[in-house]
Amino acid sequence: MAGCSSHVVSAYEDAYTYLHHPAVIIGGLFALVALILSLFLILQHLRFYTNPAEQKWIVSIVFMVPVYATESVISLWNPRFSLACDILRSCYEAFALYSFGRYLIACIGGETRVIQLLENESRKRLGKLLLERGEGEGGGEEEEEEEIHQKSFCNFFFRPYLLGKDLLTIEKFGLVQYMILKTLCAFLALLLEVFGVYGDGEFKWYPYITVVMNFSQMWALYCLVHFYNATHERLRPIKPLAKFISFKAIVFATWWQGVGIALLCAYGVLPKHGKMETALQDFFICIEMAIAAVAHVFVFSAEPYHFLPVSENRKGMVSAETTKATLKVEQSNEEKPAMVEKTETQVEAPGTSIKESVQDIVVEGGHRVLEDVVLTINQAIGPMEKGVTKI
Repeated sequence: MAGCSSHVVSAYEDAYTYLHHPAVIIGGLFALVALILSLFLILQHLRFYTNPAEQKWIVSIVFMVPVYATESVISLWNPRFSLACDILRSCYEAFALYSFGRYLIACIGGETRVIQLLENESRKRLGKLLLERGEGEGGGEEEEEEEIHQKSFCNFFFRPYLLGKDLLTIEKFGLVQYMILKTLCAFLALLLEVFGVYGDGEFKWYPYITVVMNFSQMWALYCLVHFYNATHERLRPIKPLAKFISFKAIVFATWWQGVGIALLCAYGVLPKHGKMETALQDFFICIEMAIAAVAHVFVFSAEPYHFLPVSENRKGMVSAETTKATLKVEQSNEEKPAMVEKTETQVEAPGTSIKESVQDIVVEGGHRVLEDVVLTINQAIGPMEKGVTKI
């Protein structure tokens, strides 16, 4: 029996050795495509850094592709670096999800505008709900309003639009808790691996950490979806659905892909061989990052930031585009042609310093991340009763 097992392991080793070199070359080519496209897109945003509030987070999101592609091809080339690369990927994945949430807030106009929007929507929906109840039951509007506000935790699941500004607090908490837990679990996995008790793809510590991370990830996504549903009308100009799908495909598809490969290996569908399992995940990610890079060129294009409003003209090149259309106007029971002209004036944004753009992303973006992390930790360690009441 032992000899048979040894023969199977040897066969897997031979298959891995035979396929490893071609896989590295193919994966490296896909990773190179991903790097070129993503770095070019990032450079465009840094060169025309006309809206720092939005673009700092766009750059952070797009940079996820080079991070994933680089660590995957390195891990594919040398499996000894796979755990370190996986930690890097895990940490940046959580930060990218946080950046996406911050990007949506910036597109609406910042936290103050978001709070105003959510409060207005809450009052409008609450008034409509109370009116419907009043017509059905009659009277007691003040008691009903107080009852609705007291059930704020249930409202998050069933009527999040009634939470007002608290919805923004919950959304931020959901994203930041995932960023913190993902980082802590990544380093915990490294520590457990050092002591030989982690067992990637095995039923040791791996499934427990996977369950924790899966819950944290689903909670973060749930909060983000609720926030999107409450603000999608204001986000419509940026076509958020395409951005959300392209981002979600990277963050969540790669995660479930890794879990799926681990389960297939655990149940014997795929070879239960550590190198083979890791190599499959890394090879697929290299291919997926090339596809994601192509998608990002379109959904996170820098072209909208090449132009400024005329009121913000800072010695940029002014261009005017005139559109003419012929309409038929009925006058005295007769149709007469009429010419309509529409002139759109755009100001080409002057190039910005890449050094200053990077500095803003690192300093201002880092300061914002630190503020949100501190706020989330304070909320988490506060009294449980006060925390539940606030949520």
